[in-house]
Amino acid sequence: MIVFLLILTLAIFILAYFKYGNFLSRLFDLDDRNRPPSDTMRDGVDYLPAPATVLFGHHFSSIAGAGPVLGPIIAALAFGWLPVWLWVVVGAIFIGGVHDFSSLVISIRNRGRSIAEIANIYMSKRSYRLMLVFIWFTLVYIITVFADLAAAAFASDGGVASSSCIFIVLAVAFGLSLYRLRIPLLPATIIFVPLLFFSVWFGQAIPLNAMPPLFGSSVNTWSALLIVYCFIASVAPVWILLQPRDYLSSFLLYASVLGGSLGIIFGGFDLKYPVFTGYSSSSLGPIFPLLFVTVACGAISGFHSIVASGTSSKQIKKETDSLPIGYGAMLVEGLVAVVALSTVMVIGAGSPLSRSDPLAVYGAGMAKFLSIFGIPEKYGGSLGILALSTFILTTLDTATRLSRYVFQEFFSLKNKADRFIATAATLVLPTVLVLTDIKDAQGNVIPAWKSIWPVFGSANQLLAGLALMIAGLWLRKKGKPSWFVLLPMIFMLVTAFSALCDTVLRYRFGILGLVGAVLLSLSFLLVLEAARIFLPAAEKRI
Repeated sequence: MIVFLLILTLAIFILAYFKYGNFLSRLFDLDDRNRPPSDTMRDGVDYLPAPATVLFGHHFSSIAGAGPVLGPIIAALAFGWLPVWLWVVVGAIFIGGVHDFSSLVISIRNRGRSIAEIANIYMSKRSYRLMLVFIWFTLVYIITVFADLAAAAFASDGGVASSSCIFIVLAVAFGLSLYRLRIPLLPATIIFVPLLFFSVWFGQAIPLNAMPPLFGSSVNTWSALLIVYCFIASVAPVWILLQPRDYLSSFLLYASVLGGSLGIIFGGFDLKYPVFTGYSSSSLGPIFPLLFVTVACGAISGFHSIVASGTSSKQIKKETDSLPIGYGAMLVEGLVAVVALSTVMVIGAGSPLSRSDPLAVYGAGMAKFLSIFGIPEKYGGSLGILALSTFILTTLDTATRLSRYVFQEFFSLKNKADRFIATAATLVLPTVLVLTDIKDAQGNVIPAWKSIWPVFGSANQLLAGLALMIAGLWLRKKGKPSWFVLLPMIFMLVTAFSALCDTVLRYRFGILGLVGAVLLSLSFLLVLEAARIFLPAAEKRI
């Protein structure tokens, strides 16, 4: 049954890419005769043309994060695997893929402007300011969640931490080889990709297990180091770290997806976890809306619109690359989510793993899948966790760079030195949150990522609804059909509004309740701004 579901998912996604993807390409009139922003505004720092394979690696690595792995696992443990599988497949094709593709193309057509700047053009100055604040808060929570997750992974497995550090060094060397030594992409890839996989073994041989417990624990030590890494990655030119590391990391991610998929197909694993466990979960709450915001990036993610309009649109070499990068990458992410979901399917409902951290579930599942290749479970589990950590790190540095863009936009900071100020200001709140004890609604101290996940998921999905709203406005202004954007927009806004209301009621005057209320207010004002534009247009047609 697990094999059938995986093959069925792959077949559906391939069909969707060629059928629905081509429909989108025709509707948006992709034309390589149009010069992209990477050509017309090239500056060597943010605007820089990249080959489609390199940019796909950056884009996919950036959007994937830990969301499509942890979200489906958390939701499946709570509600069963079938609702999660259905949402991932339907959501990735008709909502998430459309959201990512439209955000990318609209940004390309507007000089690589962010989704917030596009709101300024097609809505109002007030909408632009509100959107910037909403996006910045969302990015801050993404940085917090993934910094805490990466720190926890490094503290629990020193080998993964070592491999990750080696990988960053390899990425810088790869970037220097491409852009300073002028080594062609193919030879450089042949040299550095094997070194990347060698680092998985070598990291286990020299694990960083004895980190000093600064700020109270080794987890906090890693959190502080990751914040420093985020700062450096945000201000450095894209060619020296962001592009090369994301390109190399994509091979690790592809290998984990391919290895996991082949392990599922040839491993003969039985489906053990229940198909459906109920309409409400003691750990999460009601299936609607919490299933949808918990799965998050595996089906749709507002963060993708920020990546698409923030970094990818500034590096795309030609318009037709938008289909594989914008739509195709989302389908691959859906496949990642299904592989992650399979790690839940192979465990029994009464197994201790069913009550474990999702990181442990994923690592154990990947160890089983990769064992069919003769890889010891210790290394198979480490490869899985390293792949997940790579997802997390790519999201971390991309999210920090994007939040820097947003901060600079809001305060009109144009000087080159301002990127240091904007990055430092952005990292203040994540630093405080990851180094502070945070309590749940019952007063228990829990990891920062676990406490913030409900707000992160809700804000992320709400941002997706807002990005779809802006895409709908753009299509209306161009005289094009917009139903395929507006229907998903309505669903995502209703779902995210409901989830944020649940968060506010649950946490009330706690930090999560107050943040939820702020985000809810900002989004409500943005929807009102959009209604002022939509409704007069509808009245004119009548």
